[in-house]
Amino acid sequence: MTSTRGRQLVKVNRYQALISRIFFARYEQGKTAFEFDREDLPKAATELGIQLPKNLGDVIYSVRFRSPLPDDILATQPVGMEWIIEGAGRSAYRFRLVKINRVVPRPDLVRIAIPDATPELIRAYTLDDEQALLAIVRYNRLIDTFLGLTTYSLQNHLRTTVKGIGQIEIDELYVGLDKRGCHYVIPVQAKGGKDQIGVVQTTQDIRYVEQKFPGLRCRAIAAQFMDDQVIALFELGLVEGDIKVVEERHYKLVPAKSIDRNYISTYHD
Repeated sequence: MTSTRGRQLVKVNRYQALISRIFFARYEQGKTAFEFDREDLPKAATELGIQLPKNLGDVIYSVRFRSPLPDDILATQPVGMEWIIEGAGRSAYRFRLVKINRVVPRPDLVRIAIPDATPELIRAYTLDDEQALLAIVRYNRLIDTFLGLTTYSLQNHLRTTVKGIGQIEIDELYVGLDKRGCHYVIPVQAKGGKDQIGVVQTTQDIRYVEQKFPGLRCRAIAAQFMDDQVIALFELGLVEGDIKVVEERHYKLVPAKSIDRNYISTYHD
C-alpha cells in the first residue's frame, strides 16, 4: 500500500518532470525570459510518457509557490540570479530570470508582546499554518497594530484575474483608513515557517490593487510564523522589480496577565 507521503512525492516528481520538459523546450543560453501556456502540459506529458494530472493548474501553482524548481533548471541560473514563473495572461506564464532576493525575519528584532485574543475554538479547528496565521492576525487585529490604521477584512482566498498576469489568489484582502479618513487597500500573504516570501505573489498583489482600486494606496503585507509562534509582519514594496522591506515587526501573543507592565514602556518609539 502506497503511503500518503509516497503519493505526494510521486506527484511532485511528476510535476517537476513536466515543468523541466517545458522549460528546456524553449530555453537557450543567454535568454532571460520566455513564455509558455497551460496547453503545453499535455504535449509534455505525451513526450515523457507519463499520465497527465487532472488539475493542470495545480502543476503550475505547485512549482510557483509550494516546491522548488527542478535541479536541472536551477543549474542554469547565473550566480546571484534565479528563475521565477509569473503570470503572463489568461492560462499563460513566463519564466523570468531575476535577482535573488530573500525576505526573511531578522533575528535581532525585539518581540513585542500582544495580549492573545484568539478564540480557543478557532485554535482548535484551524487546518493548516496558513489558515491559522490568517485567523490569528485577524482576531488580534495585528494589521491595525502594525500599520497604525483601522482595518477590516474584506475577503480571504480571493481568486481573481489581473490584466497581463492572469488568474491570481490573494490570501486575504483588507481595507482600511487613517485618522484623516484616507482609504487603503491591504493585500496580505501568509507564509508558514519554511515557506518563502516571493516576488511573484508580492508583484501580483500590488498589480491587482493598482488595477482594481485606482487612486487608493496599496500597502502590501506579508505575515510569517517564526519559532515559538512568533509572527513576523512585513510591509513590502517593489523597486525596479525587486522586493524591498518598508517595515518589519515581530509579535508574540501571550496571556494578558503575563505582560510586564514596566517592560512595555520600552516599546515607545
